[in-house]
Amino acid sequence: AALIPEEFGGAGLGLTEASIIMEEINRSGGNSGAVHGQMYNMSTLLRAGSTEQKKRYLPLIAAGKLRLQSMAVTEPTTGTDTTKLKTTATRRGNHFVLNGQKVWTSRVQHSDLMLVLARTTPLEECKRPTDGLSLFYTDLNRDFIEVREIHKMGRAAVDSNALFIDGLPIPAEDLIGEEGRGFEYILHGMNPERILIAAEAVGIGRAALDGG
Repeated sequence: AALIPEEFGGAGLGLTEASIIMEEINRSGGNSGAVHGQMYNMSTLLRAGSTEQKKRYLPLIAAGKLRLQSMAVTEPTTGTDTTKLKTTATRRGNHFVLNGQKVWTSRVQHSDLMLVLARTTPLEECKRPTDGLSLFYTDLNRDFIEVREIHKMGRAAVDSNALFIDGLPIPAEDLIGEEGRGFEYILHGMNPERILIAAEAVGIGRAALDGG
């Protein structure tokens, strides 16, 4: 709730205060990974979400009743070239239908919602490669999503997963901002994420030097 405005039940703090919180969690021997995803994923909603979406999600997130910790962007066939992603969201009246695969999606085992980036306009029909990508907040509906956890060595509390999405219906009201501008919105979320990660790394380093 640190970054959520007070009007939605949060603490109304800024990125500096959030960074201090994350650093201190790690410095004291805890693991900030349990809350890291929620902080930066939610910032995308703050910047690009509608008033209705903020009223729908933020009070529940602030109260700990709704978990939004997963960002589904990376794909097995495109890697870091986000503009080439193959997952599609096709408009069908008042909803979209999502099909595709995602990989290295964190915290799916502990999330109710995911932030997912998909192509709504074919790449060949776009003026720029970054156009035609749209961003959604949507339910992790296991009836349409097969989740396979990727077992790995590394930080505890941060699961990684492969997602196989087959015909997931997404209500049109779950679209974040304007259709086709998702790449722009996702960058706004990644910028604070990098700052938070840096602060968390400082905390881990301090704990190591202190023998914690």
